[in-house]
Amino acid sequence: MRMVFALVLLVGVALAGFAVYMAQGYISQTQAALERERAARAKLGPTEDVYVVKKALNYGDILRPEDVGTIPWPKAALPESAFTDAKVLFPEGAPPRVVLRQMEKFEPLLAVKVTEPGEDAGLTARLAPGMRAFAIKVDVASGVSGFLRPGDRVDIYWTGTVSGSDGELTRLIESSVNIVAVDQTSVADTVAAGTIARTVTVAANPQQIARLAQAQATGRLALSLVGAADTQIAEAVEVDSNRLLGIEAALPVVEVAPDRVCTIRTRRGGELVEVPIPCTN
Repeated sequence: MRMVFALVLLVGVALAGFAVYMAQGYISQTQAALERERAARAKLGPTEDVYVVKKALNYGDILRPEDVGTIPWPKAALPESAFTDAKVLFPEGAPPRVVLRQMEKFEPLLAVKVTEPGEDAGLTARLAPGMRAFAIKVDVASGVSGFLRPGDRVDIYWTGTVSGSDGELTRLIESSVNIVAVDQTSVADTVAAGTIARTVTVAANPQQIARLAQAQATGRLALSLVGAADTQIAEAVEVDSNRLLGIEAALPVVEVAPDRVCTIRTRRGGELVEVPIPCTN
């Protein structure tokens, strides 16, 4: 009986020691995890809850409260137009907002990506203050073979005849103009690849629109796609037929008047003689 009691006691002590060992290990792991979390928080600095979308949203979708959530965001890297207050994002009694740009899951919700409450997400929402929309007729050649998308930038060239010149003239009239729509589509993701557009709508100020309207009425317009990373503004460009073929313009022929000779006639006997004298007038 004593042997059984001793054996049970020994097993109990062993189990207790094992339990203490496991508890110490768990506590050590938990403390290490807490230390790592504290170090990460210290590195990130103060955070603030920012609203993000919980699913992918496309242009024209209505933004609903169930579509958004909050995540902590470092205040030092907080986007300027991020939403941090539900009352600002969803004003009480106000119509819903509409998505202006495609957003992926967990992407921060910014003011530039949605309309104001109740505002339409049409083309007018994509125009900056002072800018207007102007449609340019294009075809497969002038429209860069269907590679144009809303959001691209283009240089615009005019080709036509000018009074007093030989042949046609091509001139760069506007540089790095922003495209806001292709045909009736203002969203790049919905324009099918290789689509040959008939009209391209650009954003321009009133002075530029007057130039484009005059150019479209008096000649042909062609668009040249500008690279996404290109920040240079093209300088004045003008090419006519002579420059294209390398023909130098003929210099005007200047006629040189012959030297004036003044004479007087005298008669010597039966001979008439002309004597040169200085010209007085």
